[in-house]
Amino acid sequence: MKLPLLTFSLLFLSSADKDVRKVFDVHLHGHDQIAVQLAALEEAGVYRAAVSTSWDLQDSYRGRSKIDFLYGLMFPCSEGRVPYSLQPCFPNGQNWPAIQWVEEQIKAGKIDFLGEVLSQYYGISSSDSLLFPYYALAQRYNLPVGIHTGGAGPNHGALNFKEELGNPLYLAKMLSTFPKLRVWIMHAGDSYYTDAITIMEQYSQVYADISVLSNPAIVSADRFATIMNAFVEAGLEDRLMFGTDNGNVQQVIAAVDGLPFLSKHQKDKIFFRNAERFFDSP
Repeated sequence: MKLPLLTFSLLFLSSADKDVRKVFDVHLHGHDQIAVQLAALEEAGVYRAAVSTSWDLQDSYRGRSKIDFLYGLMFPCSEGRVPYSLQPCFPNGQNWPAIQWVEEQIKAGKIDFLGEVLSQYYGISSSDSLLFPYYALAQRYNLPVGIHTGGAGPNHGALNFKEELGNPLYLAKMLSTFPKLRVWIMHAGDSYYTDAITIMEQYSQVYADISVLSNPAIVSADRFATIMNAFVEAGLEDRLMFGTDNGNVQQVIAAVDGLPFLSKHQKDKIFFRNAERFFDSP
């Protein structure tokens, strides 16, 4: 039977829509070829993303894409520079942004979250008192906070980086001091993932992104599966979020899709549902 053209078109569109996965990338950084980066993200189904990079480069993402971007505040900056790219974090070259200026940017709608918090690169813990005025602002304005944990790649340029400060257990003091603060553990603790699980079991407001761990160019599929299974077995599947950390988005999506013990519903939680709940909490 020959279908009317309109009916055929609707069937085709419906089929195509089913193949487009919704993805919320909660861990994205600036790129020297923004147009190429955005095209890859859009093609992969990324509809929302949390981006943090140097203040000037981050500003150039505004209005560039149909992706709904959330904008972060990256700090503190060793030698005033973003790790790896070594761009100045702020136009004045400071390591730390002035608190008054941060509050002004929050009120102006230019900061949606604090992160990536680079305490480990700066050589201090995530609960160092130097960070508390910023955490207090985040709690007052109900902004999420994303904190780097785990290790680091080569040539990051941060002279005071300390591997041991990437342990999520250091979050305990700040979480008890700021009980209403929404925090996510970037890289899910990486090699300290069991400690990330411990913190998440103790503090229900803490989520984790799986960036780096889900990147097959960095972490093997077997190890990724082991780590993810540990979080799921701990009952934390509702607080895991997708992130690329500028890895190949298609490969990272495929790594999550390749986990045989996750149902489609569980994968959808990781790809976007958990992040929507975390970032949109009133």
